[in-house]
Amino acid sequence: MVCGGFVCTKNALSALNILYVMVSLLLIGVAAWGKWFGLVSSIGVVAGVIGVGAFLLLVAFVGLCGAVKHHQVLLFFYMMILFLVFVLQFSISCACLALNTDQQNQLLEVGWNKSEATQQDVEKTLNCCGFSHVNSNGSCPAQCFSNPPSCVTCSNILQQYAGQVLQFVGGIGLFFSFTEILGVWLTHKYRNLKDPRSNPGAFL
Repeated sequence: MVCGGFVCTKNALSALNILYVMVSLLLIGVAAWGKWFGLVSSIGVVAGVIGVGAFLLLVAFVGLCGAVKHHQVLLFFYMMILFLVFVLQFSISCACLALNTDQQNQLLEVGWNKSEATQQDVEKTLNCCGFSHVNSNGSCPAQCFSNPPSCVTCSNILQQYAGQVLQFVGGIGLFFSFTEILGVWLTHKYRNLKDPRSNPGAFL
């Protein structure tokens, strides 16, 4: 069987979904590990990462079952969902790569103001206090707060890494978005192939 035939396409699609399963388990494991060891105290962040991992696991499971059984309905829904995920992820990845410094600062401030638990995580991890100014009359879990004048604001530290992080996230997202469009193409091709082991007159 030459590559591009039924067996080769089935194996390629199965391997791609096994990769998605591994990535989803990694996401869930990292989120659980961060929560267990107290690295992240925000339930929303942990739940969000676990939710993305669980969704990816479900999609990969549907794709894997459809590939193994050559199930037309499962493959159709898998192809549609994967295409929608591709459009969303490709758009977000391009946005991450296109953000300028001012837009990055606005995005950081919006994220900062949404959750006090996230603020405390950042302050404790980066040893900084406040986003744009240090409030000596407030509270801060950072070690430097014992001497407030020695504390720097978290925006100064976050801005140093924001560009690199966004470039990294955008690059990873862009890479996986192309694997998703590859999955859509493989699924479309696989659905229209006949299983050589079945009745030659039947279309599965």
